[in-house]
Amino acid sequence: MPLDLVILLVGLGTLILGGEVLVRGATRLALRFRVSTLVVGLTIVAFSTSAPELLVSISAAMKDVPDFALANIVGSNISNLALVLGVAAIVGIIPIDRLTIRRAWPTTLGASILLYIFARDGLIQHYEGYILFSLLIAYLIFLLIYTKKEQIKLDIEIPKDKESRIEKFKDGGLMALGAVCLYFGSDWFIAGADSLASDLGVSERVIGLTVLAVGTSLPELITSVIAARKGETNLALGNLLGSNIFNILSILGITAIVKELTVNPSILNMDMIWMLGLTIGILPLMIFRKRLGTTAGIILLAFYTIYVFFILK
Repeated sequence: MPLDLVILLVGLGTLILGGEVLVRGATRLALRFRVSTLVVGLTIVAFSTSAPELLVSISAAMKDVPDFALANIVGSNISNLALVLGVAAIVGIIPIDRLTIRRAWPTTLGASILLYIFARDGLIQHYEGYILFSLLIAYLIFLLIYTKKEQIKLDIEIPKDKESRIEKFKDGGLMALGAVCLYFGSDWFIAGADSLASDLGVSERVIGLTVLAVGTSLPELITSVIAARKGETNLALGNLLGSNIFNILSILGITAIVKELTVNPSILNMDMIWMLGLTIGILPLMIFRKRLGTTAGIILLAFYTIYVFFILK
């Protein structure tokens, strides 16, 4: 088991590194071609930061462990709104703006309900994957039309006009390195998780909902905590809701296009219900409190603790 844990952690570290490197290389390359920061932020950065979850889900589906793929998405969404948001709310006060309530939250809930509907027959089929991904494209177009440029902040140094050819090749090299890291990282991560499940005598569903979900949510956790500590609290909540939308429409959509996913009844009847309940449950916190602070953070962390207790039980 120690070796399996090492493989799992090495895979996770490689995944996170690959996602970070891919973001930087792809973003700088796009900015060189005069692509606006708005487009870059809503497309390249969003897709690149979801790359670890995408590679893990596709790798799990291709290795015929669909519970890993689906549990990773559902568990990651629960982790984002309970664990990650709970920690961020305790670290810093998170004010709620009207755009979050009117646009991001309904989209997150709608995507979650649609996933539940598609999963009810026990199989997420190819055409349903195409529907999910098409909805993502429509959502991105909507954001491109209605989002102002000032709302997109990129933590990337904008390339200068006169840079050496070496600097330009370096961006391509970063993208290649990121892709390689993501490929091998996802393979090691799934292999380590599969072996760990066998060693511990627990189901792939449980490992997917806990180890894989929390592991792939680490970038969101780090980003949200840093944003909360800096006072950029709108970024903290926006990242999490946006991540949940991308998890379903992009990651699960693409995974289902590549390979149809068999749905574990426990994931459908328990975990997706918890995900929907949590998504609906944060609305009163946002509406009536107008902000998320220590009390809301404790409530969310308590929710996550109870959820983990039930799935481990």
